Amino acid sequence: MVTNTDLELGVVAAAGESSTENAFKDEYVPPWHKQITLRAMFTGFILSVVFNFIVCKLNLTTGVIPSLNVAAGLLGFAGIKSWTALTQKFGMLKQPFTRQENTVIQTCVVASSGIAFSSGTASYMLGMSPYIASQADAGNIPINTKNLAISWMLPYLLVVSFAGLFSIVALRKMMIMKYKLTYPSGTATAYLINCFHTPKGAELAKKQVGSLFKSFGFSFIFGAVQWIFARAEGCGFASLHTFGSQAYAKRLYFDFSSTYVGVGMLCPYMVNISLLTGAIVSWAFMWPMIEAKKGDWYSAQLSATSLHGIQGYRVFIAIAMMLGDGLFHFAYMLMVTISSFTKRKNSTQQDCSEEDDEDEKIRNEYFLRDQIPNWAAAGGYAGIAVVSIIVVPMIFHSLKWYHVLVAYLIAPILAFCNSYGAGLTDWSLASNYGKIAILTFSYWVGLENGGVIAGLASCGLVMSILDTASGLMGDFKTGYLTLTSPRSMFFSQLIGTAMGCVITPLVFWIFNSAYRLGDPEGSYPAPYALMYRGIALLGVEGFGSLPKHCLNLSICFFVAAILINLVTQLLKKFETKYRIYRFIPSPMCMAIPFYLGGYFAIDMCVGSLILFGMQMYNKQKAKDFGPAVASGLICGDSLWGIPASILALAGVKAPFCLKL
Repeated sequence: MVTNTDLELGVVAAAGESSTENAFKDEYVPPWHKQITLRAMFTGFILSVVFNFIVCKLNLTTGVIPSLNVAAGLLGFAGIKSWTALTQKFGMLKQPFTRQENTVIQTCVVASSGIAFSSGTASYMLGMSPYIASQADAGNIPINTKNLAISWMLPYLLVVSFAGLFSIVALRKMMIMKYKLTYPSGTATAYLINCFHTPKGAELAKKQVGSLFKSFGFSFIFGAVQWIFARAEGCGFASLHTFGSQAYAKRLYFDFSSTYVGVGMLCPYMVNISLLTGAIVSWAFMWPMIEAKKGDWYSAQLSATSLHGIQGYRVFIAIAMMLGDGLFHFAYMLMVTISSFTKRKNSTQQDCSEEDDEDEKIRNEYFLRDQIPNWAAAGGYAGIAVVSIIVVPMIFHSLKWYHVLVAYLIAPILAFCNSYGAGLTDWSLASNYGKIAILTFSYWVGLENGGVIAGLASCGLVMSILDTASGLMGDFKTGYLTLTSPRSMFFSQLIGTAMGCVITPLVFWIFNSAYRLGDPEGSYPAPYALMYRGIALLGVEGFGSLPKHCLNLSICFFVAAILINLVTQLLKKFETKYRIYRFIPSPMCMAIPFYLGGYFAIDMCVGSLILFGMQMYNKQKAKDFGPAVASGLICGDSLWGIPASILALAGVKAPFCLKL
């Protein structure tokens, strides 16, 4: 997954050796249909289930999702390596484990878990539910709400999730070979997989897998221990007032979450500091000042979750910062894309005329060997569009066929822009395009005609197409650097996407059956659900629905987000000695705790401290094992969610209550 908002954060490694393919000159490269093996798909399915639980839990808690490519590559390597070692011992090994098969597994898993993000089960889709609508007050009428059910969620995902794979597949040679776009996450993944399959890399990978499973075991057991002491609401380790009762009341406390300690280890330091800064600015200063105006700025009789009260300031100011950040990056990415094209046009194709090195010649040969016909790409996209035009309005009655047609006509253009930008910067802005779609289509349809649902559903269309398109192109880059056939990459993406379309609704159903999702005070607040619905309400109602002075404050923070990003980019361009831009917080990251509080930001800062300590002790070991330890912490704690959900569904309560 390459997406970095709503917030998914990539871990980028530098690709290294100048003659990588020389190390693999004696390795057998199987044909494309033998790269997609039954054992690879079985391993991919198991890991897809695991990663869907992880991404679903992260989505439903804070929405901060780190790159899980390292864990997917490592666990895929460990699974098949163990299988081949066992079958070889009994003389039953028919096909050796290659880096191409490893790439196929990683692609399948990331494509599947990517659906857990782009499906919107914790954002635009959950925002349709009556419970979230009740918190928003306005628009809480039957035509603007929809009960979540697998019976429509699964077919909706099956209809909209595949279009992105066909939208720009015809441009793969231009993006990968002609323009030589970097796709940093795709390059980093290829670098790791290439390393795994060298003797030295395989030995390191075994140690990394060992570290991952050790931290996994600790995290899983610690999750079980926490459950034992959480008999009722307000019980458990998270209820401890770690920084005092006043800080706890302002949602500033250590949550004892292994998941977010691990996420903090994977995220850049400035991301975690930005989150903590946003929590302190909002909960320690802004919200107490606004709450002092209760009875003047807003009615004192309103519930704590009403968007016409204090919750409205929290949600809409956060939305303003996100929209400001998204608008800036949209404009910036457009400028980068235009500038890049202009430079390429004026360079007289120097890159293409230069003598390719040996690695490039080999990679070009394999990348061009198995073609995906352009007619198949165009026909596939057109076919999916026709099916969507028929099916989507049957699911969402407020979306008409011509709305869906317009979305499918503009999506390939947006998909190209997004994928090109992601290739240059590793930023996928699919969620930002989705927010623009919400505003556009909700305004077009109107409140009385179900504009809220229409806007949220259109977000799903646009976001799914753009997210899968940029993900596919990044995976093509991984395949290019590992000599994996484009055809096997495309089909593994199709299989992984199909898995995700089935697994994601089922995983969401488990969480939705066991917990009240979207409760601001609960275990799974799903912050983006109310925010996305808030954007739709802005589209259909305008700014008149906001509490007193909320519009002025929102405009200030919208402008501030743009200015912060502008200053950051200017410093990056012109200031090189001290690199001050590294210490400027991210507006997108600052906005998230405006609604949630700072408890998860503190957890993530603890993760940063752990990683910093590892780096101080041994920088190389921290680089080698930090991501594996972090991935284990995330996997263990997230997977404890499976038995915890089963216990909750069965009505089993913990034996003790730890309470301050």
